[in-house]
Amino acid sequence: MQVDLNTVDWKTLPFGYYDTDYNVRCYYRNGEWGKIEVSSSKDISIHMAATCLHYGQEGFEGLKAYTGKDGKVRIFRVDENAKRMQNTANRILMAVPPVELFREMVHTVVKLNKRFVPPYGYGATLYIRPLLIGMSPEVGVKPADEYLLMMFVTPVGPYFKDGFKPVDMMISRNYDRAAPQGTGTVKVGGNYAASLQSLAEAKKLGYSSTIYLDAKEKKYIDECGPANFFGIKGKTYVTPKSESILPSITNKSLQQLAEYLGYTVERRQVPFEELAEFSETAECGTAAVITPIKKIVDPVAGKEFTYGDGKNPGPVCTELFTKYTAIQFGEAEDPFGWTEVVDL
Repeated sequence: MQVDLNTVDWKTLPFGYYDTDYNVRCYYRNGEWGKIEVSSSKDISIHMAATCLHYGQEGFEGLKAYTGKDGKVRIFRVDENAKRMQNTANRILMAVPPVELFREMVHTVVKLNKRFVPPYGYGATLYIRPLLIGMSPEVGVKPADEYLLMMFVTPVGPYFKDGFKPVDMMISRNYDRAAPQGTGTVKVGGNYAASLQSLAEAKKLGYSSTIYLDAKEKKYIDECGPANFFGIKGKTYVTPKSESILPSITNKSLQQLAEYLGYTVERRQVPFEELAEFSETAECGTAAVITPIKKIVDPVAGKEFTYGDGKNPGPVCTELFTKYTAIQFGEAEDPFGWTEVVDL
């Protein structure tokens, strides 16, 4: 489906896929990366025995382009996404894309689709999806020899339909997203496939998402379904440290911002019981930025934790969200050098 730019209501645009004009691709063959190719096709030709289909040699990223108050289009933390994709590639033995190749492809795909970058003032953005897959046909369990790095874009609204509003979450005790020393620390599709059933069950019960406990002991908060978790305790920003959590670029940035604003940051194990001690809790990630949590329910343990007045985000989440998005949209100074302007 393609968004009609003449009639689209940017205020109500959902977080979904829409066709745009072009995507960019780069192949790794014979031990080296080739030239960047531009395509208008939405399809890729792939061998039925490709390693990405059979052995999970697949990794992806997600980042956004923002139209600023000054009319300039900015991309947020390209280098961090490039480095995280490198970590993913190293973990599952794929060819590692150079940071500069990644950056050039991001800038190129945004330029090619500049007419789809939502205008300033509506909260909508251009979502950028880099995808790295193993292309070689293999029947034995082994890495591919050839890889494809491609990037497409789509205009999106807020990840949750209500935007920056508190949601209810459910503790998932019957499922694990990833195990310690597994692939939980890298961005591979298998981690998300593992979360689908628990997420579907949570939504069926009326919750927005799930919160996982650590897979080993079921004692500590691990990660939300599609995002990292953090809690506020006085002037302290607390976020879990685990061997199975994806290092969220949003969470990393929020920690820097929190310290800049005078908060203490603690990245450590967070016991389940500590949920009762936070004044605010939230999940954070590229898609939603910050989603405040108003209630966390553990159906198995029969426990429930509530935060705030149940209607509005807490003051710390609001401060972080406001200042963070102001940097992304060029409304405030970027003291961290997080953004890059696209030369359209």
